[in-house]
Amino acid sequence: VHLYNAVSPAWRDIVFRMSKAEVIEIARTGAKVMRDEAGKRPGTDWHFQYSPETFSTAELDFSIEVCEAVMSILQPTPEHPIILNLPATVEAATPNIYADQIEYFIRHLPNRESAVISLHTHNDRGTGVAAAELGLMAGADRVEGCLFGNGERTGNCCLVTMALNMYTQGVDPGLDFSDIDRVIETVEYCNQIPVHQRHPYGGELVYTAFSGSHQDAIKKGFEAGATQNDEIWRVPYLPIDPADLGRSYEAVIRVNSQSGKGGFAWVLEQDQGLKLPKKLQADFSRHVQRVADELGRELNAADIWETFKRAYHVQTYPKHFQLVEYEESRASDGTRVFAGKIEVEGKAQSVSGRGNGLISSVVGTIREHFGVDLEVLDYTEHALGTGTDARAAAYLECRDGEGRAVWGVGIDEDVATASVRAVLSAANGAVAR
Repeated sequence: VHLYNAVSPAWRDIVFRMSKAEVIEIARTGAKVMRDEAGKRPGTDWHFQYSPETFSTAELDFSIEVCEAVMSILQPTPEHPIILNLPATVEAATPNIYADQIEYFIRHLPNRESAVISLHTHNDRGTGVAAAELGLMAGADRVEGCLFGNGERTGNCCLVTMALNMYTQGVDPGLDFSDIDRVIETVEYCNQIPVHQRHPYGGELVYTAFSGSHQDAIKKGFEAGATQNDEIWRVPYLPIDPADLGRSYEAVIRVNSQSGKGGFAWVLEQDQGLKLPKKLQADFSRHVQRVADELGRELNAADIWETFKRAYHVQTYPKHFQLVEYEESRASDGTRVFAGKIEVEGKAQSVSGRGNGLISSVVGTIREHFGVDLEVLDYTEHALGTGTDARAAAYLECRDGEGRAVWGVGIDEDVATASVRAVLSAANGAVAR
């Protein structure tokens, strides 16, 4: 049973128009009523809580005097303590002041061992959680609050924020937020008040980065964690692993026209397994920015993938040159021979060419048969997946006949074919310009 009455000068003088002695008598009267009612029902396990409301704006010694009067009637013991709840009914000072008040109260309360000291902060100054945290450091035992800081006016201490603050420091708060979206859904349904997008830990955007430098740092943090197998969470800009709260990594990086290279590169790596070279990231960024500006919104993973396929003529996306089939052989002089069919604007043509390797032989074929001049500057490749279902991705940095940079991307089950597709991708890019 919770009993409370205000004790601050403003309430005594303006609301109650009572003296200190009369305010104490209000508390004593309530305590006597409950003591007598409890005595009539000895089979019930009674627990009492008393709050000197407006504690944080009252005289500390008077608050102690009122609580002592209540304790003298209810007679708590260490085995059956009373809860003394000390409210910052209206937050009126910095959190350290509230903590000082809690510490003073605890040090000067007679029979302290028979009381559970509880905190009840409000958020009028925006520091409800901080005040509660410092109050615990000052010696309190218990915190009252609301999920996502609901409550009168600006709300009470947010138990989600406080609990997960503890969690990030390695302290088990005893509360389970492993499916935080379900908690949000329930709270919003009950209160008919939406949780703000920026609310700590629970908001829709709190694990989301739009800034290019932020995205790059997060991407590198995830990469480091994957290779180092570090049990300690060390990802820049993310104070907690979103997966611990049931959140996916999909929404961590969001891409718009202002995003940097790290954002879309991370999305493509997570969704498609593509590890784009740095220079290719820079080249693709202009395509991303253009599409984001045209659409006037942020791009999701599907948007980014479609933009990538269109920019580099990947897979089934319409293209000028398209590989139909090919064979590779070695000539008597040691050069490689490429022979096959390439579809040009819907018509298959038989072509062939030579070079010191497969890539150079395809480049020579394109130059000889179609007049597209490419100079290969760099080539990288990597596997997509593992096992029998693995594919290969090939990236080709080239310079066309007019000295312009052009990139080719090839994806195929066979690494050699992926490199051939990369050459044709670069040729398509050169023709498209």
